[in-house]
Amino acid sequence: MTTSKTKSALIVRGGWDGHQPVETTDSFLPFLREHGYDVRVEGTTAVYADVDYLAGVDVVVQTTTMSTIEGEELRGLVSAVRNGTGLAGWHGGIADSYRSSSDYLQLVGGQFACHPPKAAPDHLAGEAADNFVRHTIDIVPERADHPIVAGITDFELTTEQYWVLSDDYNDVLATTTLAARDFDPWHRPVTCPAVWTRLWGEGRVFVSTPGHDLATVSDQNVRTIIERGILWASR
Repeated sequence: MTTSKTKSALIVRGGWDGHQPVETTDSFLPFLREHGYDVRVEGTTAVYADVDYLAGVDVVVQTTTMSTIEGEELRGLVSAVRNGTGLAGWHGGIADSYRSSSDYLQLVGGQFACHPPKAAPDHLAGEAADNFVRHTIDIVPERADHPIVAGITDFELTTEQYWVLSDDYNDVLATTTLAARDFDPWHRPVTCPAVWTRLWGEGRVFVSTPGHDLATVSDQNVRTIIERGILWASR
């Protein structure tokens, strides 16, 4: 009798505490274990330099915001993905991780640029909620049958709305359109990818820009998209 190999997931978390890297990743632990993953959790990127270990990881779930990464660590991560290890993440934990690394930006396919405030500067309270705006996540009609978003229709969130810089190699599954208001410096609405996938060598990359905090990843639509995205990215 043969037995299936236990799947391996690596959670790498850290960076800015405002994104609740511990709380958000902890909330996905039961899901991963229920789907047969042996989960390892690391609080630094040092593990990426362990090439032999990464070669056996099926999916990396990363949430490290506004951090830095050593060259050897980045090369280990990129090599692992090229050879089949999946990479998945949400919000700044994947789209605003290592701003100074062009190789990382090319790997994930998008870089956080800003999250516009909900009002003009002189009407803000100086708190995190200043950047929480009501906005819509629009499922791309042509991709509505993709397993990550199948059955999900356009939905609204009140949280940070990401303006990301990206390229057309991404397979965009959902977008969000940022309004051009009287106090904004841009002159027309801007549509940005909100959920996308990317193939890199033998590996798969999944990014969801919604996911600012535990409350956001607990939204049923966001939760479903991230859970499916992790499974999709996995080797």
